[in-house]
Amino acid sequence: MINNNHLKICYIGGGSRNWAWTLMQDLAFEKELSGVIELYDIQPEAAKTNEQIGAALMEKHNKGKWRFHANASLQKALEGSDFVFVSILPGDFNDMAVDVHAPERYGVYQSVGDTAGAGGIIRAVRAIPQFQEIARAVRRYAPDAWVVNYTNPMTICVRTLYREFPRVKAFGCCHEVFNTQKLLAAALEKAGLAPEGAIKRKDITTRVLGINHFTWIDKASWKDIDIFPYYKQFMDTYADSGFRGAEAATTFAAGGTGGEDADEAVRLTYFSSAERVKMDLFRRYGLIAAAGDRHLAEFCPPSWYLANPAQVKNWGFALTPVSWRIRNQEKLKELANAYVEGTAVMTPVESGEEGIAIVKALVGLGNLVTNVNMPNHGQMPDLPREAVVETNAAFSRDDVQPLASEGLPIDVRALVAPHVLAQEGIVEAVFEHDREKAFRVFSHDSAMQNLPLSDARSLFDEMCAKTHADALWGCA
Repeated sequence: MINNNHLKICYIGGGSRNWAWTLMQDLAFEKELSGVIELYDIQPEAAKTNEQIGAALMEKHNKGKWRFHANASLQKALEGSDFVFVSILPGDFNDMAVDVHAPERYGVYQSVGDTAGAGGIIRAVRAIPQFQEIARAVRRYAPDAWVVNYTNPMTICVRTLYREFPRVKAFGCCHEVFNTQKLLAAALEKAGLAPEGAIKRKDITTRVLGINHFTWIDKASWKDIDIFPYYKQFMDTYADSGFRGAEAATTFAAGGTGGEDADEAVRLTYFSSAERVKMDLFRRYGLIAAAGDRHLAEFCPPSWYLANPAQVKNWGFALTPVSWRIRNQEKLKELANAYVEGTAVMTPVESGEEGIAIVKALVGLGNLVTNVNMPNHGQMPDLPREAVVETNAAFSRDDVQPLASEGLPIDVRALVAPHVLAQEGIVEAVFEHDREKAFRVFSHDSAMQNLPLSDARSLFDEMCAKTHADALWGCA
């Protein structure tokens, strides 16, 4: 039985300045759990920096509850762990620049490039061997631990864990649905059912169906109210003009002031949206698309939203350049150093993520229903068995049970199913070290289908060579 006063969490990717810092801040508010966070990273100095940042944060805000320890040994970090969190970057941002920008020379545009399309497929080729290694290490050193994945491509990473270690207790967590729940709350408030900001995301109950970053909601409620009629009204009002929440609108307006406000405005320019893709998909299919527009667009035929940069701008989202991610990474490194030196202080803010709530449910501190990514054991009867799908699941002491559904309507399934098969295909190709099979999956992608086969081949070869993907699956 897990002891919630002496938890051991192994954090693979513990040098992270994103999810690791989010976890630290959420733990600063957590009073019912305590233990140690073993920070393992292929860059040990980054994990050591986070050890110091975490220690300072706990000393000030939650003394005696959590200890952070940078561990250079994956074996020692894993041994005895109750939970394993995985948040890594497959390759580096130079690799991601190839994923995202190499296809642009062929007229193929990607707003994210980490889950679907050409970029998502080549990123998967890098990620699968890494997750095979993680699965083998978990099997050897922490076979009974719960493994929580935050890494993209989410579906493929979780699928790899199960294929390499079938008995693993793993699932993937993503916050994209949470942002859609916030939008549904805004729709109710705009309809006059509550003052602005009164309805919280957690007050919205949704049934989630599909695959990560291409999820759909077919039931949504607030109290005893069906949200769908109000969302339709909202869509009728904003589908053409777009809708940005108050926070985003305020920050966009601050973009000309310079300094930190301008930096935040630039970030939102690249990462927020006017929700027009969501609303267009609702108009087409009658279900609520439950991910960010930047992700949703990449799963649809490219002529709909991603034909060219002008069309992207018209739909109210952005092609996020990897150059911004690289600059931001350097800023975060500087901030991390400032935290360690004491010239800056991390002030904890609760993230709204559910990682800690999930841990509490699994150790027996209450039950929880939320959306997670797990192998399909019947919860999505219309999609292939064992393929990783995203649905609601019930968490309780040492147990997670995906909740069964009727599946997606056939028209939506026709849009989703090809991506499921592509995800299955790329996992199989890398496990079998079959480069040609991987190319066939790559060339089947909807964006690639517009290219002559010779161009698709040239792009695939270039992306594999420049990101060292051939070596990673043993075909160099």
